[in-house]
Amino acid sequence: MFKPQNPNIRFIYPGGSMFPLRRIAPVAPRHPFWWGCLLLICLAFLPTSAPAARSGDLPDAELERIGRRIWQNECNGSVDGLTSWNTGEDFASLGIGHFIWYPAGPKGPFEESFPMFVSYMQKNGGKVPAWISAAPHCPWPTKAAFQKDRNSDRAKELRIWLAATVKEQTRFIIQRLDQSTARMEAAAGKDAAKVRGNIALLRLTAAGNFAMIDYVNFKGDGLNESERYKGEGWGLLQVLITMRENASSAQQAPRAFADAAKIVLTRRVKNSPPERKEQRWLQGWLNRCETYAR
Repeated sequence: MFKPQNPNIRFIYPGGSMFPLRRIAPVAPRHPFWWGCLLLICLAFLPTSAPAARSGDLPDAELERIGRRIWQNECNGSVDGLTSWNTGEDFASLGIGHFIWYPAGPKGPFEESFPMFVSYMQKNGGKVPAWISAAPHCPWPTKAAFQKDRNSDRAKELRIWLAATVKEQTRFIIQRLDQSTARMEAAAGKDAAKVRGNIALLRLTAAGNFAMIDYVNFKGDGLNESERYKGEGWGLLQVLITMRENASSAQQAPRAFADAAKIVLTRRVKNSPPERKEQRWLQGWLNRCETYAR
């Protein structure tokens, strides 16, 4: 590194450059008030946390990469898996995010996200099949009806559209994370500082960003009061609160996140209504969480 020969001369470097911009004699400033103001202005522009992984900041190639990892986690990267209806559930699961779409009638406790994605596409000028835009509810009333219609032109068109909009689905998922961050901190109460710190650590690495993006898509942000078993949620907020205290570095954070997610989901299954038989899904959920630490 360049060093001045005269130690009594200080150099100011532009943006950390090796070349001196100008020399300043080592004397006390004549106007300390103005120097103080300048310092405050500089501090005001320093970031208070790591930047978010916002969809508008990510290039298409990165969105595609993240989207395909989510797709792999949800349905092994298959086009056929983009439309499914799990046994024991009363809704269709669509897209790389398995967005929920309820048929007409009473809705369950889980947030309905497919109409939200359709609205996102429409607001951003994306193409949506006409029959989807016109459908107020999922057109299949039951899993049996869904399976019977699986090879229809309508179902095939839906899968083709979902396969063609991976980047858009990824942007939508990241947008949901962006919009939830401040609300999660507010809802965390006494754990707000912990949640804020864990988010900042996770945002410092690609693995940490992916963990949050995938999990908020997988199990929600944890803010929906209807998504509770015995008063306890299982979303991103609950995972951030559960993360161990010694996750003090960005490199440790994805591992701590994966471990906390496993704890939260195991608790969910333990608290779940017996008739839902959620134990059958737990190992798959835990396997997915393990991918966050890789």
